[in-house]
Amino acid sequence: MDAFGSARVRLGCAVHLSGMTTQLRTVAGLDPLLSIEDLAEYLGVPIATIYDWRVDGKGPRGIRVGRHVKFTTGDVLAWIETQREVRPDQHRR
Repeated sequence: MDAFGSARVRLGCAVHLSGMTTQLRTVAGLDPLLSIEDLAEYLGVPIATIYDWRVDGKGPRGIRVGRHVKFTTGDVLAWIETQREVRPDQHRR
């Protein structure tokens, strides 16, 4: 049981995202959505950083649901891959 009194559901996404302490549920065939708070916790950055990245166009793509912004785990993982640094012994192409 988590802090909200309900059991967490293990996601069918990357193992490191499934271990998050937030409550995420999947609907068959749909990519789970992360809140800004979930994303900040996962990345280990302040929530304000996520907002700053959105203003600057630097963070993962968001999805507006009413007045809320959500992020698919697929978009987050794709964005993380683009942030990977080049090894020192290799040159950028």
